Amino acid sequence: MGERDKIAMRAAQEIKSGMIVNLGIGIPSLVANYIDAKQHVYFHAENGILGISNAPQQGHEDENLCNAGGLPVTLKTGGSYFDSATAFMMIRKGKVDMTILGALQVSQTGDLANWIVPGKKVPGMGGGMELASKAKKVIVTMNHCDRNGTSKIVPICNLPLTAKACVSMIITEMAVFTITQGHLILEEVFYPYSVEDIRKATAASFRVCDNLIFV
Repeated sequence: MGERDKIAMRAAQEIKSGMIVNLGIGIPSLVANYIDAKQHVYFHAENGILGISNAPQQGHEDENLCNAGGLPVTLKTGGSYFDSATAFMMIRKGKVDMTILGALQVSQTGDLANWIVPGKKVPGMGGGMELASKAKKVIVTMNHCDRNGTSKIVPICNLPLTAKACVSMIITEMAVFTITQGHLILEEVFYPYSVEDIRKATAASFRVCDNLIFV
């Protein structure tokens, strides 16, 4: 199993039966593949779907059924389609229990920057601002460092913000952090990394949980 799937599988453990959950593009889109079939979870997409199931088998894709990132998906029994205006109304009214998003940077106080790379052409923020501001819980799944080896968990974001103090959990290939009352706390360390490895790879200051878990 690759690092992206391991991150997605860990994020799936945060989802409880009965939740409405929005999945961002990239690593978050893999989370639906790791939900127990017995869980009654409805995945939401900004393009107008409630009830996304796991990815279709190769050769069984429906060209008219995709998530917000354009990737083919399936629909669970009881799922529904609607327009984007209705999808965003659900977000803005606080009906989404959790959103799992990717990020370019997260600050140690939970600020999120996830929508623009300086000098690159991008389509825009999409639903990131509404999701980060209105979902009841925001989890970020991402690589710990960017392609240049620079930490994506930072003291202060220097990229344009999506929302301030919105992130409650960060899951990377190295570790799990929570953010509580503006404090970044290391909760879990993934094999084969150590706390010292994580300190070297993390630009932000963090505390180590008293009951630190090694996975």
